[in-house]
Amino acid sequence: MSIFTLYDKSKLVEESRALPGRLDAIFYPDIHFVTKKSYNKLNLNELQELQFGMGCFWGAEKFFWELPEIEFTSVGYASGYTPNATYEEVCSGQTGHNEVVQVIFSPEKIPLDDILKVFWENHDPTQGMRQGYDMGTQYRSGIYYSDPNNLETINFFKDKYQSALTKNGYGEITTEVKEISNFYFAEEYHQQYLAKNPNGYCGHGGCGISLED
Repeated sequence: MSIFTLYDKSKLVEESRALPGRLDAIFYPDIHFVTKKSYNKLNLNELQELQFGMGCFWGAEKFFWELPEIEFTSVGYASGYTPNATYEEVCSGQTGHNEVVQVIFSPEKIPLDDILKVFWENHDPTQGMRQGYDMGTQYRSGIYYSDPNNLETINFFKDKYQSALTKNGYGEITTEVKEISNFYFAEEYHQQYLAKNPNGYCGHGGCGISLED
């Protein structure tokens, strides 16, 4: 019998109804398929982390690994309840998780502004629990931060892009902005997916909105 039940994937599941998950991690990264950097050699105490929900994480990750100053990218599941969830569980809508890109960076090498620009300009942050044809809570727009000092800058750019979106006929931003509470690495085949599968599904177009317009 399937562990999944019919569930309205346009609404976040209540914690009491979320799938139980498991104790063991599904995957833990080492060598980045594209940059060849080692996750295990990062000094995380000297770096910062942001996580971005932009719809399908396959296409979203590529935008960030193309920034040469970024230390490491990976994809996973965040802002939900189910520990060490599988992709199938996340797709069921019964974990509360969002598909996110984990971005590890040094503020001394790349300004936060440059990272946020990639986020805002490569998806539509006004669509609620979807991104294009991808429907469900796992595709919601989200920014999850590790350093509370970054929140002021995040909100500043959120307001700036809202003004630009409104000017161009878009609705209200629905982006979820939270401090990081949990993160579980997705399965290995999801990591750097478009580098491993150059003709794979991307699903990203963005609004074409730039503050420079």
